[in-house]
Amino acid sequence: MAKRAKKYKALAEKIDRLKNYELNEALGLAKEGATLKFDSSVDVAVNLGVDPRKADQNIRGSVVLPKGTGKKFRILVFAKGEKEKEALDAGAEFVGSDDLVKKIQEGWTDFDRVVATPDMMGTVGKLGKVLGPRGLMPNPKTGTVTFDVKQAIEQIQAGKVDFRVDKAGIIHASVGKASFSVEDLAVNFKEFMGTLVKMKPSTAKGIYIKNVSLSTTMGPGIKVAFSA
Repeated sequence: MAKRAKKYKALAEKIDRLKNYELNEALGLAKEGATLKFDSSVDVAVNLGVDPRKADQNIRGSVVLPKGTGKKFRILVFAKGEKEKEALDAGAEFVGSDDLVKKIQEGWTDFDRVVATPDMMGTVGKLGKVLGPRGLMPNPKTGTVTFDVKQAIEQIQAGKVDFRVDKAGIIHASVGKASFSVEDLAVNFKEFMGTLVKMKPSTAKGIYIKNVSLSTTMGPGIKVAFSA
């Protein structure tokens, strides 16, 4: 632990907290901060000039990262009949309906993403208090409530990232892994930020993208120069 703290301190001292770094330089520094034994995520935090208390400014959406996420997701699908088979054929780890609801209510959460067909949402709604806080509740805005479960599963595995603004007006998302090249991370970052810019509410006044920073898991934050 002391060794990790030493590396963190060395990188933190190297970073100018007052400087907004150009993207590639910031990504290079972020990769240096990946001192953990596993392949750390490269995360972006964006401070938005919105009021999340207002429904039309409660930013929520998804984006498919061109270079992927570097992760393999365990996908759970709530579906019945032919859609159940479609989900299994597309690679879903878990597929079912009331049986899965009961299992989750009993404490099981061994999955990473959840998709549901629209006709199942009445049943899935019972899990709001379990899935909601974990950011796993299916939602039409993120394409996870759909009859096209095959496409939903393929998009998730291809690099789909869901995001939602928190109460402080900040959006957190991963744009890849520390093992990715700077070039691939830059492509993912630009795709994510481009999507976010397009979602600017017409009622949001003043500066929309206030601050952007990058970091790896347990690594120091690095401010990024960004203009829409």
